[in-house]
Amino acid sequence: MKHGLSLASVIALLLVSTFGQADTMEERLRAQLRSTAQQLQQVQSQQAQMTAAKAAADAERDALKRELAALSAREKTQRSRAEKRESEQQALYAQAEAQVNDSRQQAAKLAAALQTLQQQANTLQSDGVTLKESLKERETQLAQCTVKNAQMYRAGRELLSAYEAFGKGDLLAIRQPFAGKARVEFDEHAQALGDRLYQSQVQAATVSNK
Repeated sequence: MKHGLSLASVIALLLVSTFGQADTMEERLRAQLRSTAQQLQQVQSQQAQMTAAKAAADAERDALKRELAALSAREKTQRSRAEKRESEQQALYAQAEAQVNDSRQQAAKLAAALQTLQQQANTLQSDGVTLKESLKERETQLAQCTVKNAQMYRAGRELLSAYEAFGKGDLLAIRQPFAGKARVEFDEHAQALGDRLYQSQVQAATVSNK
């Protein structure tokens, strides 16, 4: 009876021990499951954070790419504008240089023309002085010619008057053998009138030489 009780007791103890071990293993499994679930949640949370971080990084990368593209486009535009401005400045510089050269050439031509005009003016001034002197000489000669013409006119009038007053009686008196005095007087008067006419004539050769 005691042996049976002992066996029953042993079996009971074994069953209790087995059930106790089962409960302990289940608790361990549950604890491990909870730990694994927590780790999984942590991993999932970390994965979500990493996904969000990656998305943010991708968005930032795309934004940087767009900004870089915009900067590149602006730089290209600025470079194109700079090149265009440089080309325009070079064209303006070339045009200004051409205008300066043209102005210098025109200034040189004007200076040469001015020098020529100055020489012509000096020549004209010299010719004017010469012409004034020549005109003065011509005026003096004209005055002399006027005086001589008046003298010649008077001498001619006297000669004409003497010719009109000379009659046949005077001619016969001159032809008389003893009328030497009358002939001398007539010759002297004719010579005087001839001298006056000669002195009153204009010396053309002398005038042209002057």
